[in-house]
Amino acid sequence: MTQQDKSKHYQGVLSAVHTLEYPYRRSVGPVIGTFLAGLKEGRILGSRTAAGAVPDTGDTLTEMCDVAETGTVTSWTWVAEPRAKHPFQKPFAWGLVRLDGASTSMLHAIDAGEASSMRTGMRVKARWREERKGMITDIECFVPEEARS
Repeated sequence: MTQQDKSKHYQGVLSAVHTLEYPYRRSVGPVIGTFLAGLKEGRILGSRTAAGAVPDTGDTLTEMCDVAETGTVTSWTWVAEPRAKHPFQKPFAWGLVRLDGASTSMLHAIDAGEASSMRTGMRVKARWREERKGMITDIECFVPEEARS
C-alpha cells in the first residue's frame, strides 16, 4: 500500500464488520438442570441459600423454589436492528428482569413493540412457547403486563 493509499484509508471513521460468536455445547449440573426442567414444565425456579434467601451472593445453594413469571425491568437496551441469531427479527429489547420472589435479575428478551414503550421499572410477564424443551428459550420473551398474551 502506497503512502497515498494509506492516507485515503485512514480518513474518517474506521470500522470493520465483525461477528463474535461462541458456539459450544455444555452439560448441566443439578442446579441448572433443575432450573431447565422447571422451564419445560412452565415454571421458573430460583435457588435459596441456607439462610432462606434467593441468593445475591456466592453462598452454597441448598434448595430450589418457584418464583413468579412476572417481574420488574431493572435495566434495558433497545435492539433496533436484530442479527440473525437474535430471538426476534424485529426490534426488541434485552432487559434485566427481577422476577417477583427473586433478589437478582435475569437477562432476557422483551417484546415491547417499540422503544418508546420500554422503561426501567415497567412490569413484565413471561410469554411461554407452546412447545417447551427445557431451555431458556422456553420463555419466548417477556412482554409488558398491560399486553399479556
